[in-house]
Amino acid sequence: RCKNLSVSFWNSYWMLPSDVCGMNCFWEAAFRYDYMKTHPSEKMHLAVVACGERLEETVTMLRSAIIFSIRPLHFHIFAEDQLHESFKDILDEFPYEGKVNYTLYPITFPSESAAEWKKLFKPCASQRLFLPLILKNVDSLLYVDTDILFLRPVDDIWSFLGKFNSTQIAAMAPEHEEPRIGWYNRFARHPYYGVTGINSGVMLMNMTRIRRKYFKNDMTPVRLQWGEILMPLLKKYKLNITWGDQDLLNIMFFHNPESLYVFPCQWNYRPDHCIYGSNCKAAEEEGIFILHGNRGVYHDDKQPTFRAVYEAIKNYSFGDDLVHSLLQPLEQELQKTMHTYCGRVYKVFIKQLAKSIRDLYARRSKGR
Repeated sequence: RCKNLSVSFWNSYWMLPSDVCGMNCFWEAAFRYDYMKTHPSEKMHLAVVACGERLEETVTMLRSAIIFSIRPLHFHIFAEDQLHESFKDILDEFPYEGKVNYTLYPITFPSESAAEWKKLFKPCASQRLFLPLILKNVDSLLYVDTDILFLRPVDDIWSFLGKFNSTQIAAMAPEHEEPRIGWYNRFARHPYYGVTGINSGVMLMNMTRIRRKYFKNDMTPVRLQWGEILMPLLKKYKLNITWGDQDLLNIMFFHNPESLYVFPCQWNYRPDHCIYGSNCKAAEEEGIFILHGNRGVYHDDKQPTFRAVYEAIKNYSFGDDLVHSLLQPLEQELQKTMHTYCGRVYKVFIKQLAKSIRDLYARRSKGR
């Protein structure tokens, strides 16, 4: 199939890794290969929380995870009861090829404070805080919001677990790259991590370490475990937090900064990275690895670049040629968005996607 590509398209997208992102990408690929070689059959666990009208968005995220990932995936889907049957009907039709399993869970909070947790920020959003306590037999977990799209294998972000030092228990990306437009450093009324805070839309967790850790805090000189610290934090800061559970995580890692591994921005690329001018330099160099369409941009006309990627993945049929059915039509749609701030840098939206497709076909070719 790839032999039918035009020469210009080949030169633009199907290049060697060194052409795409230089030596940094080469060494990252080498590390990823080494990690996968030493963890060949490790199942990757991905969790998401879906409430309200997030069914389609969640399914599209899961599709993006399936397309490129190499090792087996287990989806942990926390959803309102009325969504379970729809999830089951859709997921049972996916061509898993034996590499994907899923478990559906109800939305559950501690009984004595369930109402308070459920109304924090958005409905069900704070469910993610309780995943280490609910999934007691899961060692490590990648949590993502429903509005996440994977543009490279889940394996690649999962391999960061092997980069954690002895004190790190979780990984997230900064909330902002540019302090002048940062929210936390300008408006927060509570402690937050680092210079601009962290965004919890993509959160990689070593949950065994989380469950074992005793956290420093500003409520008591005694260190508290994860299950002990959540409610006291909420009681102390509930009048000062704006972004709910994300704010609580910022407070926790402010007091325990040694416990956090920080992702580069291309692992959690949001509209803020391009609507005020391009400020994720890593994405400019290597492309976007994980797209985060927060503020509903997949479903309105405010950021057509983000919406174009979402629609392309949502409408892609498993088994179709990824170049002709996904990449080429997407590039045509993205070119129509060049009048917008994010559209001006539309190539960062397809640079990594093109490489992921090329790598996928290379793996398939070697497997024959």
